[in-house]
Amino acid sequence: MNRVQIRSSERALSIGTWLIVGGAVLYSVLTVTPLMAAHTPAAWRWTAPILPLVVDAAVVIVVRLDSVLARLGGHGGAWPVALRWMTGTMTLALNIGVSALAGDLVGVAVHAVAPLLLIVTAEAGLAYRRALTAAVLAVEARKRAEQDDRERKAAEREENRLRAAREQREHEAALAREQRDHEAALAREAAERQDRIRREEQARQEEAERKEREAAERREQIREQQQAERERLERQAAQQRELEARQQAERERAEQERIARERAELLNAGPPAAKLPEDRARAVVQAAFAAGLAVRVAAELTGWSVGWASARYQEHRDALSTAAALG
Repeated sequence: MNRVQIRSSERALSIGTWLIVGGAVLYSVLTVTPLMAAHTPAAWRWTAPILPLVVDAAVVIVVRLDSVLARLGGHGGAWPVALRWMTGTMTLALNIGVSALAGDLVGVAVHAVAPLLLIVTAEAGLAYRRALTAAVLAVEARKRAEQDDRERKAAEREENRLRAAREQREHEAALAREQRDHEAALAREAAERQDRIRREEQARQEEAERKEREAAERREQIREQQQAERERLERQAAQQRELEARQQAERERAEQERIARERAELLNAGPPAAKLPEDRARAVVQAAFAAGLAVRVAAELTGWSVGWASARYQEHRDALSTAAALG
């Protein structure tokens, strides 16, 4: 049963209760007024309807307040119960009073219907209202529980969403940190690699420079050694040339001395008794030419003719001219 059905049932109970109360009050006024008029002085018979109206007003107050308290889930205590039963008993007594005094049991039963119905309706209506109120409270409690459950689930979903978002952010932050750490590690490795390469390059450059210096020193040493060797060889060559020159000079001097001796021998031999052989004659002519003797003297020394000696002189002069032109 939902809240609308409960409200509809409560409205039906309220309408039915007030119809019963209204009918019972009207019936009570119509029934009790003659009784009160019969037992009231003639001058005050106009007050006969007041008592049933007062009793019925108490009944209306009890029913109304009970319905309000029942709707609110409250309880008035013992006094509302006493008032409800007292007004019900008074209404019953007033309604059956005439028939009871007349000894009419059927009248008592008939006139007891409305008061008893009012009393039972009041009690049953109170019970119904309390039950409906409890049902309403149960529905509201269930709705509140469902609402609380929905809110709790929504809060849990929101918390899960926030936790998932937080975990996602933390995961992304962790990934970002790992990425930054990885990039920093790569940067450090790259820097270390570059530094290592730079150191290796510097070491290679220093080694190359050292080798170049050593090579330059070796080349300088070799050059110095070669220069020293060249100087030594040049000195040796100079010494050898000087020696050879001295030897050549000595040989030339010796040759010149020999030639001079031979020439002197040839020239000092005097005119021959007979004509000298041609080779010997040529040697004498050459010696005479070298000594600057006249052609005639050369001819006398060889025993050959002046013409032949003159021809040999011309040959020596031509040889000297050719040598001078080539030199």
